[in-house]
Amino acid sequence: MSKRVMHHVCIQTSNYEESLKFYRDIMEFEVISETKGFHGRDFNTWLKLGDFMIELQTAKSIDVLNKWSPLNEGIVHMCFLVDSVDKEYERIIKLGYNNFKVKNGEVIYNVEGGKLFKVKAPEGTEIEIRDSKI
Repeated sequence: MSKRVMHHVCIQTSNYEESLKFYRDIMEFEVISETKGFHGRDFNTWLKLGDFMIELQTAKSIDVLNKWSPLNEGIVHMCFLVDSVDKEYERIIKLGYNNFKVKNGEVIYNVEGGKLFKVKAPEGTEIEIRDSKI
């Protein structure tokens, strides 16, 4: 098998409207398609930013989702590279969103030659915003 690029991440949410608004309005993803009643789920929605996509879906009607925890195995966060961490943080604050992870009393901190912060999506996904590549 030959791997070319990462296509998408699937995120489940108990609060569909809040999560959809976050990824669309705060993270600036474009809604590609929204399917109601998808295989026992209320919604299955595709969002796109550049070449990367998120498949946002509600749980199947018979399932109750566990809350996100950094102690779960698997993906802990996803990261987006920006030109300026400070400008991106200001943009998100101006949109009225303020659910950020605080580390050592600070939201924005220096790491590996750059800055970063983490914003928490309504369903709990941590999203790292940084201005330097590794």
